Amino acid sequence: MRAFAAAEHRRGLSPRSIQRRLSALRRFFRFARERGKLKDDPTQGVRAPKVRRRLPEALDIDQVLALLEIPEDGELSVRDRAMLELFYGGGLRLSEVAGLTWSQVDFGEGMVRVMGKGRKERLVPVGRQALKALGRWRSIHQTLGDGSQSEIFISLSGKPLTTRAIQKRVAYWSQRQGLDQHVHPHQLRHSFASHILESSGDLRAVQELLGHANLSTTQIYTHLDFQHLAKVYDQSHPRAKKSS
Repeated sequence: MRAFAAAEHRRGLSPRSIQRRLSALRRFFRFARERGKLKDDPTQGVRAPKVRRRLPEALDIDQVLALLEIPEDGELSVRDRAMLELFYGGGLRLSEVAGLTWSQVDFGEGMVRVMGKGRKERLVPVGRQALKALGRWRSIHQTLGDGSQSEIFISLSGKPLTTRAIQKRVAYWSQRQGLDQHVHPHQLRHSFASHILESSGDLRAVQELLGHANLSTTQIYTHLDFQHLAKVYDQSHPRAKKSS
């Protein structure tokens, strides 16, 4: 079985495909043992190759700015701009944005209190542009429905937006704003983390902002622009500088 997995790897098969084939073989040999056709299971102790987690592609800063320049010519566009500013300005998860209430936003301190995975609460600073956009949407929000809705992002009829509805709005604006790809909320969170990490290099701070329990998760989730790192190295390291 190990030789089979190694041969499939040499043949160019991806780790995920090898995992699927080994899984199918395990089920087959389990079936054979249950029917008394085999005494031992040859797949026991055979480990499948690890599958590398695929990172969502981060948007560059120009793409983010183009996406956020939504013309506020209607109630929905005001709401959606506030939503997108919050995704990028605070690095929030889709579920966190969908469930966010006005009581969780501190306009004076520029902070948002969110309930993340595992019911863990964290304070997230959000940018000035996000707070301004939220303030504009709040004045409209108060006129919708019966005015008692606690959720920030609601429809014009006053009903809270579902996560699916938010995904559709993000995809809609990525197309409307001329981006060459359909953007999803997780990409904005990933872009938030990537841009902060590229500028600061502070992985621990990014971990706190994202609400990750383990630093290893942050290391997988974010990536550095290695061309940028190479440029910084060339400009700053004494052994990299060219002699005049």
